[in-house]
Amino acid sequence: MVTFLPSRPGRLADVPAFTRTIGGAESNVACALAAAGHTVRWISRVGADGFGDHLVEAIGAYGVDTSAVRRDADGRPTGIYFRTATDRSTTAHEVAYYRAGSAASAMSPRTMDLADLWSGRVLHLSGITAALSDDCLALMRELSERRAGRPLLSFDVNHRPALWRDDSGPSVLLDLARGADLVFVGDDEAAQLWDLHSPEAIREALPEPAVLVVKAGANGATAFVRDPGTGTGTGTGAATGNGAGTADSATDTVTSVPALAVDVVAPVGAGDAFAAGFLSATLRDLPTEARLRHGHLTAAAVLTDAGDVSAPPARAHADRLAALDDAAWAGLRLGPGWTSGAAEPGQRQEAVPAS
Repeated sequence: MVTFLPSRPGRLADVPAFTRTIGGAESNVACALAAAGHTVRWISRVGADGFGDHLVEAIGAYGVDTSAVRRDADGRPTGIYFRTATDRSTTAHEVAYYRAGSAASAMSPRTMDLADLWSGRVLHLSGITAALSDDCLALMRELSERRAGRPLLSFDVNHRPALWRDDSGPSVLLDLARGADLVFVGDDEAAQLWDLHSPEAIREALPEPAVLVVKAGANGATAFVRDPGTGTGTGTGAATGNGAGTADSATDTVTSVPALAVDVVAPVGAGDAFAAGFLSATLRDLPTEARLRHGHLTAAAVLTDAGDVSAPPARAHADRLAALDDAAWAGLRLGPGWTSGAAEPGQRQEAVPAS
């Protein structure tokens, strides 16, 4: 999807100009993972138009394999959207989607190649796709079926009320999440969708995924990881202290990591970046605490940049920060340009202009 960013804050009606860039939950994750050094393929449909050309070229420039992207031959355009510069969670935030009848909305079990979709170690999906059309929903239901040969299925709930054509969103997203192996959901989304108001309550509603990550914005994130050999169930452990905490229950190990202090430039795209950071650390078989920390660090890279996608810190830089002790992690503050330097605990890290 092509994104148009506002030239200044204000209502969409008052913004005089926009800058074209790329967006879309799955492509954001793909770009961040590729920039982090992973082999990534983005599979989608775009229009046979200039916006489609831009999207494929820009995503490919991050190192993403776009060979499985299909061009729509029936005149459906590439999806676009416009947004304001405000936080998505505020009432002032505005988004104008132009995705009905788009090339991506024609994705279905008939138009997508299962061999392509199953070609990696991880298949990452988003609840946004399910809202685009009945065909997209049918594809999502097929991909979320548990069957032999399926790669690890990662699912970000990504609730976008403006995209749903009816009131089926809550039940559909819950069903899709139950079919995944790894689920990302914001605590605000769970409250709005399912009237669930704690990580433990969300886990009780979603016992099937082996890993459930509940994001709480500035309050951090909690991961429920099913203990081997215990089957599905719910975890009741809770994090304690100011840093990361781990507690064992009958079925889950529960790990919480606080968010970083960040000087926010633009609040959009952080959720996709968090998923990319967590998935990157998962692919590297890092411990759960490190996965959560890498999620926060990759999110901070986007929060301190104007676009929906931002290059993550170099792996060695991120690993060094992720390995800090709890006190140093709590004292870290990240500002614009921090990905190019070495942030020190308790100090604000910004870009320094070259002389």
